[in-house]
Amino acid sequence: MQSAHNQIKNGITKGKRGKIIFSSNFANYGTDVAVRHTFSRLCKSGFLIRLSAGIYLYPEIDKEVGVIYPSIEKIAKEIAKQEKARIIPTGVYALNALGLSTQVPMRVVFLTDGTPRMINIEGEASIKFKKTAPKYLSFKSKLVSLIVFALREIGENKATAEQLARIKELLQNEKQEIIINDLALAPAWVKNTILKLL
Repeated sequence: MQSAHNQIKNGITKGKRGKIIFSSNFANYGTDVAVRHTFSRLCKSGFLIRLSAGIYLYPEIDKEVGVIYPSIEKIAKEIAKQEKARIIPTGVYALNALGLSTQVPMRVVFLTDGTPRMINIEGEASIKFKKTAPKYLSFKSKLVSLIVFALREIGENKATAEQLARIKELLQNEKQEIIINDLALAPAWVKNTILKLL
């Protein structure tokens, strides 16, 4: 047990603080029970922070502000990378990422073809991975996917003139053939809204 504990702790300290750690990557360091107990003890000692089952943070700590958490997007990307899954941000997060809203979401929903789960980060902050149909993860353009899900969050015919102007400006940065291709994945009203802007 002690050997597994030392090996796992040494393996973690080789990485930078702020790194997301997955206990499954340390399965060969000991028995399932030894690995599970080691991660439990490392959390109790404050060496690691548990984000979800099998997912931990090797925290970066500032003397004045305490634990510095990675961005929600970084955590989500690391989990998706570990699972070899695809993710797409939705809702208020998509609005914020595009500059369509100044509201910083505390609860973010990502569509995924990976494992559905909830990740609690700090206080009220959380990431929800929601299982979705493969077609919704087939966008070629991240920009177009963000715009589609941002408009869905706003609602049909509810976007302001300023929001539409911002979307039109953003679309200038993407090839028109890619936009047209991706619009096949959008609801009819979203597709029509974007086509009018083009």
